Formats: sequence, C-alpha cells, structure tokens
Amino acid sequence: RGKTVIGLAHADRPALTLAAPGRITLAYDPAAPERARPALLAAAAHGGWPIAGDAQSMALLTLAERISASTIPVLLEGPTGTGKEVLARFVHSLSPRSDGPFVAVNCAAMPEAMLEALLFGHRKGAFTGAGEAGEGLFRAADKGTLLLDEIGELPLALQAKLLRTLQEGEVLPLGATRPVTIDVRIIACTNRHLAAEVEAGRFREDLLYRLNVFPLTIPALRDRPGDIAPLAFGMLLRHAATPGQPGWIDASALALLEGHAWPGNVRELENVIRRALLLSGESRAVMAEHIVFDTAVRPVSDPAVPALLAPLETPAASARRLSDVTFASEAQAILAALDSHDGNRSATARSLGISERTLRYRLASMRANGMMASAVATAAGGRA
Repeated sequence: RGKTVIGLAHADRPALTLAAPGRITLAYDPAAPERARPALLAAAAHGGWPIAGDAQSMALLTLAERISASTIPVLLEGPTGTGKEVLARFVHSLSPRSDGPFVAVNCAAMPEAMLEALLFGHRKGAFTGAGEAGEGLFRAADKGTLLLDEIGELPLALQAKLLRTLQEGEVLPLGATRPVTIDVRIIACTNRHLAAEVEAGRFREDLLYRLNVFPLTIPALRDRPGDIAPLAFGMLLRHAATPGQPGWIDASALALLEGHAWPGNVRELENVIRRALLLSGESRAVMAEHIVFDTAVRPVSDPAVPALLAPLETPAASARRLSDVTFASEAQAILAALDSHDGNRSATARSLGISERTLRYRLASMRANGMMASAVATAAGGRA
C-alpha cells in the first residue's frame, strides 16, 4: 500500500518529485502549478494526507505510521485547529482497517440523550420519536475506525458506557437486553488536558488510562514553523479554482506568514490563503499586500481602536479618526462576509445589502487606502 506524506523540501524553489517510496516532496514549478495540483488533490481525496515539513511534525507522522498497524486506542491532544482529524484519518488510512469505514463524531455537538443513541444505537420505540431502530456509530464503524472528537466533552454517564464498550468489545443499544459484538478501533481527540480534567472530576480516570495507551500531541502551528510554507503552498494548490489564479507565494508573503503567531492554527492559515487568492486578482503570485490576517473577536468592553482613547488634537483630527474607525469597521465586515461566502461576490453583496458594483468599489477603496499593513486588492479575481 502506498503511504504518502506531502511536504516541501525547498521553499525557495518549490516540480512534484518522489522523495522516497511512499513520500512525495511538493516542489512544483510556479509557472505550471496545474502539474502539481492533481497529485495533491488525489492524495487529499484518498485519505486527507498530512502536509508537513517541520522536524516535529515529521517525527509525529513517523510515530503515527508505527502505531497504524496495531489496534490500540490512540489519544490525540492539541489545540483547536491543529489538524487532529487529519492525523486520525492518516492513521486509519495506513492501517489494515483502511478498507473499512472511518466514522467521526463530535462529542460536543449534541445533547447527552441524543449522543447516547447516536453512539450506541437504539431499538424501535426505545424513546419518544424512535419510530425505527438505529444501529449507532459504533456498529456503523465495525471493522473500521471511530473518531471521538472532543472526547473531553463527553458526559460522565456516557464515559462509563464507553469504558465498558472498550473493555468488552460490545455495545448495548438503548432499549435492548442483549449486547452486540463490535470490532472497532477508537481514536479520541481533545483540546483539553485530560489529566487536569480527571483532577477536576470531569473525566473518568479509568477511561483516561484506557484511551491513553499511545498519546500523540500535535503542537500549535506557531511551535512548528517549518510546516507553515508547506501548508500554505498545499492550500494554494487546493483552493486555486482556475489556472489564472496565483501559482506561487512570494517570499515577502511567506515572511509575513512565518512571523505570525497563528492563534487559530491551521484553520486560520487556510482562511488567510483563501482570502489571499481572492485579493490577488490577476497577480501571478500571492504578495505581502494580499495577506490579511484574521481579526480576533474582542469583548464589548475592549475597544477595537485604542487610538480613540488618545487626546484629540483638533476638530479636524477628530473627524479624520472617526472616519478611519468607520472605514476599518466596514472593511472588517466586508472581509468577514467574503470569508463566510467563500469569496463569492454576489452572495457577499446580498448578505451585506449592497450591489455587487458597490462591493467592487468598496474593495478598490480599501486597497487604495492601504488598510492596516496589508493592502486589499479588488475582487476582480473573485467568483461572481
């Protein structure tokens, strides 16, 4: 079975080459990015292969490869947005279970009563509204892998039931009197420190011991800077919709990316790259002026523009500052709307209650006024 790790060997001269059996080095020609894009997309579609270049990440992937052949539970810890599900899919794809199902569930996404039926299944009539029997995700993942995302959010009562399932290899559906045997590998993810959750009485110690056979910790993106360029180039290839969009990231833009703290980790980086593709227009490369970082959400008591607290020099200066604040607020609203609609100009304009022509004018004004340290390009390259 081919095992693929996509990385970037030379950030300054990124052609797609086979670095070793099962490992691909992403080193593509910026004049012809379409040559690399199909291979990247095929690898991503096959199993969501990780993209890595940092020594920490490569060591982590090596460990993941080693444990993939076993059936032991795996606990993935790390901040939100670091790629825990990608690593879980990687382990599954390399395992003997790769032809079986990979089923993922977010334990924080639904109420306890619904989650129990979703995980363990139920008999017809087991509760109000149960008009039909449900097999549950454990049985759906039989002969495969079940990813329990945000395991730290699982209610204590369900933790006890999960522990029994792990120990006995069987589930008892709601309303049933006989358990059902299953063969499922468990991968659990959390952004919490579960040992601390045990101390606080929010997580069962015996369940932690059961899950913690082989823990893997994914560092925050800021702690693995060698991954930033490979991830950025990979995202550029994945999200560039047409051959006319940029096929390269300029060194000035890479410097900005590598100097950012990335509080939102890989998810934030993907937002920035998608935004840069939109703002780059007809440019052949993503430049520094196309890099616009996410704006952190501030509490109401925390003013968005601290300069408003400074003494006013003159009435004219006051008016100018108020105008700047209005302009900045409008720009942030436009960028947020563009992000939420994946760069679609028509949908963005509708959500803002303005015409598409007005949106183009506002984007041009944002660029002309040199918003923040990054200029904002027109939406000529965006999708209508």
